[in-house]
Amino acid sequence: MEYFLDMDEQYARLENSKYVLLPVAYDGTSTFIKGADKGPQAIIDASDSIELYDVQFEMEPYTAGIYTDKYGYDFSTPDAMVQSVYARVKHFIDKQKHIGILGGEHSVSVGSIKAFSEKYPDLSVLQVDAHADLRDDYHGSIYNHACVMRRAQDFARVVQVGIRNVCTEEMHNIVKENIFYAHKMYNNNDWMEQAINRLTDHVYLTIDLDGLDPSVLPSTGTPLPGGLSWYTLITFLEKLFASKKIVGFDVVELCPQPYDKSSDVLAAVLVYKIICLFELNKL
Repeated sequence: MEYFLDMDEQYARLENSKYVLLPVAYDGTSTFIKGADKGPQAIIDASDSIELYDVQFEMEPYTAGIYTDKYGYDFSTPDAMVQSVYARVKHFIDKQKHIGILGGEHSVSVGSIKAFSEKYPDLSVLQVDAHADLRDDYHGSIYNHACVMRRAQDFARVVQVGIRNVCTEEMHNIVKENIFYAHKMYNNNDWMEQAINRLTDHVYLTIDLDGLDPSVLPSTGTPLPGGLSWYTLITFLEKLFASKKIVGFDVVELCPQPYDKSSDVLAAVLVYKIICLFELNKL
């Protein structure tokens, strides 16, 4: 498919669209299972199977218009990729579009977060992830996917949810009150409100799909047990959107596999649910 969702072409044109999706097919720094560069197209292809009417939220948000961007990013180096994404996101911020990135590995988020931080000086970042991603550098680059939240800390407060894998090198970069470990969330009924209360008014949402449990979404580059369930994530997002102004988002680290199309569909449905929540909360 050329664009997200099987909808009438009029709703996919830029001039008619409130929302812009930026597929960033980058997998230059991943270190375990390769293939995240195939993620954006897999999400777009899987969206063909989604009904345009969302039964949970009783709405058809596609009518607000969803444009799927086509752009040639510079993937020559991690630094060039970050700058290229930054420039493209800033371009659409200036056009007052609601922007979502389809990854790609998690390092694609850095340029987007930087662009939004310039628009919103009080920006905070809500990260759903299995990994802290707080290394200062990794494999010779400060823009490795293992460093993405350390780079985000340069621009914004970072609140981390679902974390269940941290290395000793990252410990000095952890802000204890802003990290919610999966094993502690399990028996804490208040973690959603606690995490939301740590955020500022303007929030950038970044979802690494390995934040979900691999029983729910196995096709990701670095799966780990003990992740979020589907409805736990959606309930959390409902509370988040009702409480804060979400200014942009990304869904990253889908690593599509030929034997598992369910992960591709889940990622596509998640993107559509996020657009539903924008519309539901009139953001």
